[in-house]
Amino acid sequence: MNAKIVLLPGDGIGPEVIAEAKKVLEAVGTKFDHEFQFESHLIGGIAIDETGNPLPEPTLSACRSADGILLGAVGGPKWDDPNAKTRPEAGLLKIRKELGLFANLRPITTHEFLIDSSPLRREFVEGTDILFVRELTGGIYFGPSGLEKHDDGTETASSTMVYSTHEVERVVRIAAEAAQKRSGRLTSVDKANVLEASRLWRKVAERVVREEFPDLEYDVVLVDAMAMHLISRPSTFDVVVTGNMFGDILTDEGSMLPGSMGLLPSASLGSDGPGLYEPIHGSAPNIANKGIANPLATILAAAMMLRHSLNLEEEANAIEAAVDSVLRSGARTKDLARGDESTLSTIEMGDRVCSELTT
Repeated sequence: MNAKIVLLPGDGIGPEVIAEAKKVLEAVGTKFDHEFQFESHLIGGIAIDETGNPLPEPTLSACRSADGILLGAVGGPKWDDPNAKTRPEAGLLKIRKELGLFANLRPITTHEFLIDSSPLRREFVEGTDILFVRELTGGIYFGPSGLEKHDDGTETASSTMVYSTHEVERVVRIAAEAAQKRSGRLTSVDKANVLEASRLWRKVAERVVREEFPDLEYDVVLVDAMAMHLISRPSTFDVVVTGNMFGDILTDEGSMLPGSMGLLPSASLGSDGPGLYEPIHGSAPNIANKGIANPLATILAAAMMLRHSLNLEEEANAIEAAVDSVLRSGARTKDLARGDESTLSTIEMGDRVCSELTT
């Protein structure tokens, strides 16, 4: 295969972890006789610094013509001024919208040999294997918003949660199809007891599942209850589908179940065109350029790209098996180490995965 992969290193630790994922993809290309052509482009804070735009047109153009897109992270304290004309996160929201990436897949799986790294007791997290499907281009992040200044100096701000029938249907179908390939259980999360947008979500989701996926075991959970269940009984869930803001919050909570955000990848997919793949962690500016960032989430995101965008299942499995083997052998980056366990640098962990791939 000859494929064009666009790299968006971004800010903070983004360039460090993207470099290791690229190295692993190059090893896959050598092992399986593929040719991957890489292009790096600006996004986020560094794009603001260099162009004034968090998503420059050359970046968007390159992404439109790519076979897959691998993103590091965006943002950091340097660009956190609430009065700034634009922010790094605006580039991330825009690329999702422009490429029609409406479904975000976030697998949360615990590894038996890392369970003791979880902040929860073993009996709570053991056996956890959840696939979150988060709607990505609708909801409160994309609805109308505004800031009104009053004569007395006070202000009123508003952000509106908006969902249409079509937006709910398509993401629920993605989640239901995934559930059919797994354990056949689908949970929809909403806040229908309070929010009108959630009442539409619940009505449409139930209709889609009832009419198109009657074989699934289906239930509905309110978002506040789901936040508790993720801590008390995470292993009872299989596929979970929810809206943009709820998915954002719940998946960050769920990311701590395996012990570190540095282990978890995500895929953002649309109806056609390239997918966008990234670790779920942020830019972590406090550890940037120290060589201690965990690159495994980004490496596993590269595996998701091979699977979902390039249809290279064997190659994706090979990366995931290599990561599993490296962790099983006791290799740890700083975020995974306990007590006086020795640790690997970002580059050393990437090298270990490459070594497993090529042996």
